[in-house]
Amino acid sequence: MPKAKSNVEIKNRRASFDYEFLETYTAGIVLSGTEIKSIRAGKASLVDAFCYFNNGELYVKNMHVAEYHWGSWGKHDPRRDRKLLLNRKELNKLQRAVKEKGLTIVAIKLYIAQNGYAKLLIALARGKKEFDKRQSIKEKDLRREMDRAGY
Repeated sequence: MPKAKSNVEIKNRRASFDYEFLETYTAGIVLSGTEIKSIRAGKASLVDAFCYFNNGELYVKNMHVAEYHWGSWGKHDPRRDRKLLLNRKELNKLQRAVKEKGLTIVAIKLYIAQNGYAKLLIALARGKKEFDKRQSIKEKDLRREMDRAGY
């Protein structure tokens, strides 16, 4: 029986302003205790979240999942490093790409999939320069003006 669609969608809005996304991947997350309950309640944040490799495995750092307020069983550290689940081919591709200068892996969006599991959308990204950020702001302002004018 299919699960009900969840409307939990936690985004990292700052990432699209600071980085240019080259490729995106959907990764599962290894969670413990009451972390999934906190995520389903929307009590998570991706501000300053990034991914790194340790012994050939990918981890997300600085992802904040608040402690579950209801009950005391299975308490977790809100800022602990969490392992990401990707297939070996994707991990190898990302590991080779990260060794290039200027590329990193950032967390874009945390959501609950149709099957009830928490998923993290990550991107291989290159940092934007100051003039790229100004260009993004101009494009956003232009789009806003076009929407207001009714085009």
